[in-house]
Amino acid sequence: MGTLILALGNELMRDDGVGLKAGRILLEKGYNVLEVGTDIFLLVNHYSGEERIIIIDAILSDELRPGEVIHLQGIEIFEKLKGEIRSAHFMGAIDGLKLLMALDERLAKAEIHFIGIVAKEINLGMELSEEVEGAIPKVVELVEKLVPPGQ
Repeated sequence: MGTLILALGNELMRDDGVGLKAGRILLEKGYNVLEVGTDIFLLVNHYSGEERIIIIDAILSDELRPGEVIHLQGIEIFEKLKGEIRSAHFMGAIDGLKLLMALDERLAKAEIHFIGIVAKEINLGMELSEEVEGAIPKVVELVEKLVPPGQ
């Protein structure tokens, strides 16, 4: 089973760049990582039929603490992230993923995971908050549990 990790975010907006930073660490460890930034539609040009997709991105939450890591899978992603806070121009990443799944039968059959890191600060700057920086090892460990070596 092939796996593609989608690293989302905007590294010019502080904690919003955590998905990209985690993705780069995973890339160095040999994982198949695509940096999509804020444009989930880049997936169209790079999707090769991988059967597992892992999305890593920052989220905002009034209920969870900054730096907390959540893991959602399958339909739960679309149910719990309905009101996604960040929009990539005209459409949020989760809505964009739904559209892509409707257009690509292979993607619709893929096992989809979402790993979200609760952001503390989304404003101009490149430094991650201490809480979010501290969450990166948890994200890497979670991916390592989800993806057996060589996948």
